[in-house]
Amino acid sequence: MNTLLIYFLFIPLLVLILLALNLLLATHNPDAEKVSGYESGFSPIFGQTRIPFNVQFYVIAILFLIFDLEIFYLVPFTVSIYSISSYGFSIFVIFFVILTIGFIYELGNNVINFSTRE
Repeated sequence: MNTLLIYFLFIPLLVLILLALNLLLATHNPDAEKVSGYESGFSPIFGQTRIPFNVQFYVIAILFLIFDLEIFYLVPFTVSIYSISSYGFSIFVIFFVILTIGFIYELGNNVINFSTRE
């Protein structure tokens, strides 16, 4: 059989087995700490799935992803710095200049300000 076909058969089977084992063997022991307020400061409201949530948390999460991807592009660049030409280096400098302009724009608009805004 093809290796890829084995993976397509084996991985879902393994996932189902592990989920079944978790349901059968895991203890369900909610205590006061587990049902207390979330890290974001909101208290859990049982039976209510839609609660008002501050948009600032989403903005910070999206900005974190954008600047985390910068590191994703930084690692291959640092590994191959000696083998790329000046064209590759200039493209990377342009990338960082655009990223820096975006970061300065965020700071100028107080996007990363954690004060309470009503």
